[in-house]
Amino acid sequence: CCHRRKHGEFSVSSVAEFSPQSPNMESHQERPEPRWSVGSSSSLHYGSFVNSLASLTPKTEEQSAISPKRAYIAVTVLCYINLLNYMERYTIAGVLSNIQTFFKICDSTAGLLQTVFICSFLLLAPLFGYLGDRYNRKYIMIGGLSVWLGTAAGSSFVTESQFWLLMLLRALVGIGEASYSTIAPTIIGDLFTGSQRSIVICIFYIFIPFGSGLGYITGAGCAKLTGDWHWALRITPILGVVGLVLLVFLCANPPRGAAETHGEGVTGKSSYLEDVKYLLKNKSYVWSTCGVTALAFLTGALAFWMPTFLARNCFRVLTVLFCLCSLDSFIFGAVTLVTGILGGALGTGLSRWFRDKVSNADPLICAAGMLGSVPCLFITIFVATSSIPATYVFIFFGELLLSLNWTVLADILLYVVVPTRRASAEALQITVGHLLGDAGSPYLLGAISDAIRYNAKDATQNWSFHSLKYSLLLCPIVGVLGGVFFFMASRYIAEDRQAAQQLTEVRPVSSFLL
Repeated sequence: CCHRRKHGEFSVSSVAEFSPQSPNMESHQERPEPRWSVGSSSSLHYGSFVNSLASLTPKTEEQSAISPKRAYIAVTVLCYINLLNYMERYTIAGVLSNIQTFFKICDSTAGLLQTVFICSFLLLAPLFGYLGDRYNRKYIMIGGLSVWLGTAAGSSFVTESQFWLLMLLRALVGIGEASYSTIAPTIIGDLFTGSQRSIVICIFYIFIPFGSGLGYITGAGCAKLTGDWHWALRITPILGVVGLVLLVFLCANPPRGAAETHGEGVTGKSSYLEDVKYLLKNKSYVWSTCGVTALAFLTGALAFWMPTFLARNCFRVLTVLFCLCSLDSFIFGAVTLVTGILGGALGTGLSRWFRDKVSNADPLICAAGMLGSVPCLFITIFVATSSIPATYVFIFFGELLLSLNWTVLADILLYVVVPTRRASAEALQITVGHLLGDAGSPYLLGAISDAIRYNAKDATQNWSFHSLKYSLLLCPIVGVLGGVFFFMASRYIAEDRQAAQQLTEVRPVSSFLL
């Protein structure tokens, strides 16, 4: 007896193929309607999973679970490449003054080097998210990393008359970063689960501030050691060749959902539009993405303007010991590196401690971090005129509280989104977070500062400091909004997590039979 798969019908032969019962089962039995998604009425609404039992049940020939040893080796490789990604991103900032002198360009033109990189990163992230949910993720990362190595190394050979080529190559570097940033966290999500995944994600994201700090140090150090800024841009590509070899031979490519299904994985076909619709209906994902955007706005604005703010303040504070303006960027970078590491570890620890006690603990931790940073940022802005040491103390605690969020947010995305759509979710969150966050916040604060200074009656050095101080007041306001966004996410997190788990679980086919 054979039936067409239409309107919820399916063939007995397909059931027998996957059922743990005898393959000679001949009687066609009616199955109850599975409840795999919130709001599902008569069938499973998950892209092309609808009415397709075979697509939900893993095939018997699927590969077994990745061994713990291979999983840890893969994570080590991914962390190493993540370190190099952020080293390369900020190496050019460490030798920016050398580049300006070499090409004879002004500040606004030099700033375009970062702008074109971010633009290409934003445009390509959704594409790699789409590909990462449908094709071999390891091959995609290998291809992206190869392009990244070639363009990063090529940018170090640009001549004085080819600044346009340097900009083009910086834009192409975004290909490698977009392919890696959207896919690597999803592989980690398929290698580990539960508290173990939280720890691994924490380690992975700790390499972001660590790599950023090393980028500044490596860039400036290589330029000083060799006397040529071009060598600063060659270090990460050389190290990247090692990363590429390790990625090819040592990085595992687990089936999507392998951690939750004991290595068997979850498969399914859906269009990108269906993926986006699914994500937009996931309320905790939407609200946490809004929170990520607010967090990116804050961190981007502070990283860009705070050293300048402190340097301008040095002209007003009569403290010889702490007014070494040339050290402001170094000190702020060191604070960012330390708080990034401590904040990531602390956030993961709090998440593990409270998650079993409070079902919506993770977004509440993020909300507490955002709201707790608000008074620290506010005090930092106004205490700078009287005490530089106190200013750095409040910067430290403000950034520490903000850094609580990064690893927790990455974990939230992995457990509220089904495995076959995690890469698209990562890509969409990256795009929105950068586009509405750190891509525009430095310019917005600069524009506000310019408007205040130009409208002042006395546009002196004094007003140059005050105008920037008043523009920075936008940061605490955004911090409050971010806290509200995370509180909203906490209302739906338990429901959305349960829905994702139901879609990911591998249940015996016989459980659908009466």
